[in-house]
Amino acid sequence: MSSSSPLSAIAEASAPRLDRWLAEYWPEFSRVRWQRVISAGLIKINGIPARASDAIKVGDRITAVPPPPAEAATTAKPQPIPLAIIYEDDSLLCINKPPGLVVHPAVGHWDGTLVNAILHHCHELSQGAHPLRPGIVHRLDKDTSGCILVAKTAAAHLALARQFSERTARKTYLAIVRGNPRATAGIISGALARHPVHRQRMTVTQREGAREAETSWRLLRSEGRLSLLECRPKTGRTHQIRVHLKHLGHPVAGDRIYGGGANLPRQLLHAWKISVAHPIHGKPLDFEAPVPDDFPETLRPR
Repeated sequence: MSSSSPLSAIAEASAPRLDRWLAEYWPEFSRVRWQRVISAGLIKINGIPARASDAIKVGDRITAVPPPPAEAATTAKPQPIPLAIIYEDDSLLCINKPPGLVVHPAVGHWDGTLVNAILHHCHELSQGAHPLRPGIVHRLDKDTSGCILVAKTAAAHLALARQFSERTARKTYLAIVRGNPRATAGIISGALARHPVHRQRMTVTQREGAREAETSWRLLRSEGRLSLLECRPKTGRTHQIRVHLKHLGHPVAGDRIYGGGANLPRQLLHAWKISVAHPIHGKPLDFEAPVPDDFPETLRPR
């Protein structure tokens, strides 16, 4: 059986937990390895993303992306993938990431990522805190385009990471959203945590463990039932802008997860600008990624 081929089965016996059922039905993969795939949202029961603790009933249809080979979980290999480089020196890169490109290897995407591309482009990269994320200081969602910084050295990685943690790095996004906000600007403050049921989603909540998050926004243009917003996240939580704009009542157009509709190829969110101090000599650096072609001409900043 190929480790990349999708798996599908009909349960012929019940089981108290999905992870146990998977390890028994496909014993070539350990229960721990199956749990990682489940956590990534890549196992479904009757078409619905499942949790490890979900019970299995006779007749349930289980579809799964199998765990990768053991070595894939610890290494990333160079691959000749084109890069749109905005800036490069001996310490860092700024890349205009296209939509559809995953930033680093993970369950379900073990190659063909930005990390594979930059390993091919650079002779050396900062190792960072994880072997599958060399050089990665911050991340963008797969379908979010725009500016992303990559550290080449350990010193650059440390200095850039400190700017992100201390919130001195400034990020500006463009978002095309559903509807027309009544106000022309505002601040969204709402702590974020994993959705209690849909584990691939985040949600605004006040429950214990939620992490504070704040996004300021400004209306740039409206056209029909869509609007262009400029968004500046103060914090950097997973899916922050997407969740906050849904909370505002104006989800990002094309965002299938957060209510933006499925009639567009991707969510129209673009990391437009990023400003940091150079990690070595401290000189201010301001980067800008061109507005992508899939943003309508009538909804572009002037």
